[in-house]
Amino acid sequence: MKVKILIADKFPEKYVEEFKSMDLDVNYSPKLGENDLPGAAKDADILIVRSTIVNAETIKSSNNLNLIIRAGAGVNNIDISTANQQGIYVANCPGKNSVAVAELAIGLMISLDRSIPDNVIDFRSGKWNKAKYSKAEGLKGKTLGIIGVGSIGKEVANRAISFGMNVYGKDISRIEGVAVKDFLEMDQLLPMCDIVSIHLPATPETKGLFDKKMFSYLKPNTLLINTSRQDVIDENAMLEAIEEKNIRVALDVFKDEPESKSGDVSSPLADSPNIYITHHIGASTAQAQNAVAEETVKIVKHYLHSGIIDHWVNRAKASDAKYQLVVKHFDKPGVLATILDVVRKGDINIEEIENVIFEGGIAASCTMKLMKPVTSDMLKQMNGNENVLSVSHVAL
Repeated sequence: MKVKILIADKFPEKYVEEFKSMDLDVNYSPKLGENDLPGAAKDADILIVRSTIVNAETIKSSNNLNLIIRAGAGVNNIDISTANQQGIYVANCPGKNSVAVAELAIGLMISLDRSIPDNVIDFRSGKWNKAKYSKAEGLKGKTLGIIGVGSIGKEVANRAISFGMNVYGKDISRIEGVAVKDFLEMDQLLPMCDIVSIHLPATPETKGLFDKKMFSYLKPNTLLINTSRQDVIDENAMLEAIEEKNIRVALDVFKDEPESKSGDVSSPLADSPNIYITHHIGASTAQAQNAVAEETVKIVKHYLHSGIIDHWVNRAKASDAKYQLVVKHFDKPGVLATILDVVRKGDINIEEIENVIFEGGIAASCTMKLMKPVTSDMLKQMNGNENVLSVSHVAL
């Protein structure tokens, strides 16, 4: 029976065809929405999405789903908690769209400084306002604060420096190869900045990070760009800051953004002349989408051919195991089964296990992470097996 893949977002045709050439059952349905997925993904083995939401119902109602791939970096549109409970792998394609998002962020900085959208709107309305639009500041020499200096933040920093800007950053730790002047705390960084660009993932720690307190640190007329996640910003606090400090904002994401690819949109942000909105297009360049699609194909190939999950995001960062057992043995049928039976009879849970074959295929080494220690009698039983070469047991 063929492996079934559902692609529930726009995906380059070239790579859809590549999936088909792998003799897979491919369902390419780019117009599916969150509420369509539970039925559409019911029999899928692999689900590929970009921005479409994969909710708990989709995951729980699936019969065969084993791998969800986010064709992009962030995975906040996938219910990771439910995937964990169901034992479904979640993978992503980190860093493949960094340049595209960075280019948009720089474009939005220039647009805010030169009021480019307003120029266009006035011209299309038959208005000529050269006097008004000749008052731009320019970016050279301005201080830019990058909030989140990961792969996208790094690309923004490199481009901003080439514009002659002074670049500072805020991150958990310094990122090697990023030529920023320093990494400061928010209360030190934000008052210095002429421009702030946000590049943060959606996490409990970042939700509502830019609240009233954070906006109080911004000086009047600051330019603020967010091409990351909408819930990083408290939009009510942002609107107050626009009113009080005349800050100008460019957003690629915003609260209650439509999930559909086209249609009507309504937002209180539309009433503010200080806000520019783009249509969540940060990663939407042909270069970025091809790079992401190519990585997605690689993830599927590795999974099908070796069982390896590249960029496995919901793997536990650390095991709760307290002990490690390493058994070196002859690579013969039934040897590991005998060892595992000894562990089972001791009522010991194995948190992780890996069996690696030595070159030549004669011997192997099995490493097990255990919740409880094995007893001396159990070690004696294992060592007594004529197909066991050695046994070591240590506390972690």
